[in-house]
Amino acid sequence: MKKVGETTVPKTEDEFDAEDIKKIENYAKAINMIYCAVNPDDYRKISCCTTAKEMWDKLEVTYEGTDQVREAKIDFLTQEYEMFRMKEHENINDMFDRFSKIVNDLHALKKTYTDRDLV
Repeated sequence: MKKVGETTVPKTEDEFDAEDIKKIENYAKAINMIYCAVNPDDYRKISCCTTAKEMWDKLEVTYEGTDQVREAKIDFLTQEYEMFRMKEHENINDMFDRFSKIVNDLHALKKTYTDRDLV
């Protein structure tokens, strides 16, 4: 983009400098990486998107849900974490696996606890 008076207009290809070309290359790489990383079902969901950001946002909503869904998941997992107890007839390994899953799921949702909190 370039400024012409008070208006911003797109540059023509002839006006591209090395920085513009690098940005275009990186943008194309981002789109290609997203296409290569998704499974066929997700590919169909994002194939109509026109920008890498639009693709990313659609995938984010697909896997993390909206902010409301994310907060509900965090609330549920936080409650599980705070009420965590060993179940009757549960061995230590199973209990630890269950605890680790709760902590890892919270971490994936950007809710973390310090080591001191985990003890």
